[in-house]
Amino acid sequence: MAARKTSAPKTAKPGKLGPGRLTVPPAPALDGSDHGRLLWGEHHDPHSVLGAHPVDGGVAFRVLRPYAQAVAVSFEGRRVELRDEGDGLFTAVLPLDAIPAYTLLVTYDGDEREVEDPYRFLPALGEFDLHLIGEGRHEELWTALGAQPMTHEGVAGTRFTVWAPNARGVRVCGDFCAWDGTAFPMRSLGSSGVWELFLPGIGEGTLYKFDITRPDGSHTVRADPLARRTEVPPATASVVTESSHTWGDAAWMERRGQRPVHEAPFSVYEVHLPSWRPGLNYRQLADQLASYVSDLGFTHVEFMPVAEHPFGGSWGYQVTGFYAPTARMGTPDDLRHLVDTLHQAGIGVIVDWVPAHFPKDDWALAGFDGTALYEPQDPHRAEHPDWGTLEFDYGRKEVRNFLVANAVYWCEEFHIDGLRVDAVASMLYLDYSREEGQWSPNEHGGRENLDAVAFLQEMNATVYRRCPGVVTIAEESTAWDGVTRQTHHTGPGGFGGLGFGLKWNMGWSHDSLAYIVHEPVHRKYHHNELTFSMVYAYSENYLLPLSHDEVVHGKRALVSKMPGDWWQRRADHRAYLGFMWAHPGKQLLFMGQEFAQGAEWSEAHGPEWWLLDPAYVAEADHRGVLDLVRDLNHEYAAAPALWERDTTPAGFSWITADAADDNVLAFLRFAADGTPLLAVCNFSPAVREDYRLGVPDSVPGWSEVLNTDAARYGGGDIVNSGVLKPNPEPSHGRPVSLRLTVPPLATVWLRPA
Repeated sequence: MAARKTSAPKTAKPGKLGPGRLTVPPAPALDGSDHGRLLWGEHHDPHSVLGAHPVDGGVAFRVLRPYAQAVAVSFEGRRVELRDEGDGLFTAVLPLDAIPAYTLLVTYDGDEREVEDPYRFLPALGEFDLHLIGEGRHEELWTALGAQPMTHEGVAGTRFTVWAPNARGVRVCGDFCAWDGTAFPMRSLGSSGVWELFLPGIGEGTLYKFDITRPDGSHTVRADPLARRTEVPPATASVVTESSHTWGDAAWMERRGQRPVHEAPFSVYEVHLPSWRPGLNYRQLADQLASYVSDLGFTHVEFMPVAEHPFGGSWGYQVTGFYAPTARMGTPDDLRHLVDTLHQAGIGVIVDWVPAHFPKDDWALAGFDGTALYEPQDPHRAEHPDWGTLEFDYGRKEVRNFLVANAVYWCEEFHIDGLRVDAVASMLYLDYSREEGQWSPNEHGGRENLDAVAFLQEMNATVYRRCPGVVTIAEESTAWDGVTRQTHHTGPGGFGGLGFGLKWNMGWSHDSLAYIVHEPVHRKYHHNELTFSMVYAYSENYLLPLSHDEVVHGKRALVSKMPGDWWQRRADHRAYLGFMWAHPGKQLLFMGQEFAQGAEWSEAHGPEWWLLDPAYVAEADHRGVLDLVRDLNHEYAAAPALWERDTTPAGFSWITADAADDNVLAFLRFAADGTPLLAVCNFSPAVREDYRLGVPDSVPGWSEVLNTDAARYGGGDIVNSGVLKPNPEPSHGRPVSLRLTVPPLATVWLRPA
């Protein structure tokens, strides 16, 4: 604790209370119960026995300072030595009419320091906060729990609060007390289960944890669940922090909600921050990432989880610090700077959020106060079978509050524009990855986790109400009905919608990748794997993901999935991206795939940037693909037909979905004003010359605006030049048709000339 040094005390003699140094009788001895509970960290109300209290004959002072040589009280220019009662207790009774404003003079190893007494302060947490916590409705929970620097009763310090309802006692420990919390027991704030202590002189950068006495009397030392900053792993202490960042993104924040996300251009570049440019921190990444993403034309970046996690190999998906950005890359304000820089460059920021589970580390959330607190009490319900982690108890209001407030926290404190919620399916089903006998049905006899449904609905409703312009995105891999339906609309299954803004279309990813890996000669037998997505394309608001999950663990990088020689693989890669950007739904592409990296992603070294260096690799090999992705994004943003009606059938029409023998797809996309865009995909190595397609008779001529076979992308440069005019030959159910050349293994976009 911060302190003021004074001169070491001299021997004092008893006498009447007056100026100078005095020694006086000790305070009445503590009874055995108070004494033992205080020393063992089991006292629920240490303020009732420590500090200054009126007694018969004056004011009793009692101080608990283990390892101190001497303690004195200083007030009104007087100094009174306290009696050493043993066990670190120092006491005295002063003949005073009222408790004065006082400080303590504490001597360790001959070094005297003047400090405030934590036990002279009233609670620094208000009744309204406690009421909201008790109701499970504190939407700004991070302002009430955790370590909050503040000025309390005119004194600067930090208020420590923690929810541990089953603890017999809680103490604060840290680098300010050599990690011995004996001197700093916290008080229980009644039925809320919250423990509180204001520590004067503690501020920014202080390391701390909570020493919790479990119901069985044993002790556990825990990181703060609401810590907003942590030590760099593998160290596990929490850190007192206070933001000093001044935001410069007001213009972005004001305009981001002007157009609904599902009616706006939305192309996402997924990034694993620690490995995008290994060795760079948040601030060093800011300008480089903003420049790169802006140049490529992506509207958003998505960060894989940035919350603190002990094992880097988990990529952030096993979170221990839900309110703390990982310290591996800097401070919370450093992350704010990164987000601010991206916003000022016109780029939105989405973060992966992981409320489905948490790891079992014995210094974090698992068995936090000696009981199953954040996890269900039933071990079968608590255990997440896939990842060796624990699930949250979504039926407990305080746990639900912890998570809902956490979603709000990232959006409000870090100006995050979207939350991509990980592993939603594992939350929704009681039998997820469980065998018969390993789960119990809900109250209606079903397999749905009703508590998780209610939590997701509450989270989405709260985020959308509080944070205009923010989008929530579900990674949900099943056919759950109504993932992106509003929460107050009930669907066929009897549930209200979950309330997400978008859902990852993992069916599209699975089917289209299953198609593209086949040799072209076999693709006609799998044609429906490309077309089936349109059967359900408007059942939800979809985002098409080519995420990190598709390029790790032996699945190979995107270009390496393709069959054939190197030229054919790159051509397929380009054609597939052209198909993806034209298909209804938003897009997400994981880093490294934008320039056809051939190796799987590894968090150890990140993207293989050297592939873009023409000194080592033919420029068109990889830089050509990068140029294509840039043009895809810019042409996409310029064509409302590709995003204005993503979620309505009126925005799409097949021209041909059944040309399986040709390995060809052709379809129209329509803007809200009816302006069309024609997309033609040829997944055959054969050139389709004079290929006839029925088109709307309202368009007198078409121009090619994007061709993935262009020479600048590394293709064969079979293009359609000039204006292509329809002729009056009916085709594909339309009164006029267009004849064009479709290059091999390529996607072509055409717009009205």
